[in-house]
This record gives sequence, C-alpha cells and structure tokens, in this order.
Amino acid sequence: MSNYNTLTLEEQNGIAKITLNRPDAANALNVELARELMQAAITVSESDSVRAVILTGNGKLFCAGGDIQAFDQAGNNVGGLVKEITAYLHAAISRLTRMNAPLIVAVNGAAAGAGFSLALIGDMVLAAESAKFTMAYTGIGASPDGSSSYFLPRLIGLRRTQELMLTNRRVTAAEAEDWGMVTRVVADSELMEEVEKLAAQLAAGPRLSHGVIKRLLASTFNESLETQMEVESQGIAAMMNTADGREGINAFKAKRKPEFKL
Repeated sequence: MSNYNTLTLEEQNGIAKITLNRPDAANALNVELARELMQAAITVSESDSVRAVILTGNGKLFCAGGDIQAFDQAGNNVGGLVKEITAYLHAAISRLTRMNAPLIVAVNGAAAGAGFSLALIGDMVLAAESAKFTMAYTGIGASPDGSSSYFLPRLIGLRRTQELMLTNRRVTAAEAEDWGMVTRVVADSELMEEVEKLAAQLAAGPRLSHGVIKRLLASTFNESLETQMEVESQGIAAMMNTADGREGINAFKAKRKPEFKL
C-alpha cells in the first residue's frame, strides 16, 4: 500500500496491518505519525479488499502516548500543536472504529497516554503478557485524549476509570483482562501468531455484517430498547438481502462452509 515514514501499512489475504514505527521514540505520537495514522485509517476504511485490520507497534513498546520532546520544542505553541495532533488522531480513531472491517489491536508492550487510548479502540484487543497500561496524562499536567474518556468507562466502569485517570496507576495485562479492558492475554512470543490467526478468521467472515455489529454496539448505550431493536431489525433485514446473506443460507442448507465475498 502507500509509503509512510512513521508507520508501515501492509495488506495480504484481506488483512491490513498498521504498525506504529517510531521505535526509537517509543512510537510516541508527533504530528507526522498522527497524520499518517489518519491517512492509513482512511485507506483501509475505503478499501473493499480489506476485511480485517491489525494495529500494533514496532519494538518493545506499543505506544508511549504524545511525543513530549515535540511538546517541549513547541514552547508557547504547544496548545496549537496538540490540537493538530488530536485532530489527526481523532479522525484516525473515527475511521478505524466505524469501518466495516473488524479492528484487532495487538498490544505488544507498554501503552501509556494516547497509546493507552489507542489500545482501547479495537473490536478485539490481544495483549502480550508483558504489556502494561497507564493513563499518564496528569503526570505532565495534561488530560486524556484519543477517545479514552469514551471507551474506558464503558469497558471497566466509572470508578475504575476515575482511579486510572486521576492516579495514573499501572495496570498489568492480567488485570486488564480481568477487568474486561482487553479480550485476552497471550504469551509475548505468541502474540502476533494469535493475532494473525484471529484476523484470518474474521477476514473470512461477512464484512458487512461485521460493520452492522460494530454500529449496533456503538449505539447501544445511547438508545432506548425499542429504538435499538428497530435498528437491529433494519440491520438484519438489510444483511439478509445481500449476496453474503443468501450465501449464508445456501451454505447452511448444503451443510458446507460459507464463502463470503462482500
């Protein structure tokens, strides 16, 4: 796919892999990485051939959050710099969470600040045993960004979110799994193998149905029971009218594995 300076984007067999690639800077987000992440997110969300997406980091860390050195160099312009970074970062997150293809986040190491926020956005999140999570924002007198104030309370509840955001307490991978913050924990040496296996499973599934599921779950806390059921009704009816819906029914009748194309 396209060439990037601060990340890599590869596609094979319907699976796109986005790898944050500033290992010497702990994959910290500067303007260029945030912009390229947005561009990569747009690319994969617009591609009909991408059926699952992996997001991970290169090196020992997943992402250390914002680039503190860049903040320091910005001096009195740091507020403008942060607004530019978050504009790109938040656009990337919107595209990745609203695309049809499921997103798997592979947390290969420490995730702090905006890196913690990015770790939360996956439809499924696999974490290495050595991974650790910390909000970190108040340690530099900052406040959360990158969607963590949206996703974290929904995943682990308000009380635990308050503790993590106000105290910067570190959470181990095992705790993150126990709290429901990640899908499961995998041995460091097996992380990418397990992620790729899961991505292949999802890529073989019905991409449009996956998109409806993502939208249903995104709206579930905002709608009444009756409204949510109506959205469900519209979604399943639309899916049954697709070629994949017909293929699913035919495969069930023939007692064979379906081959989804859309």
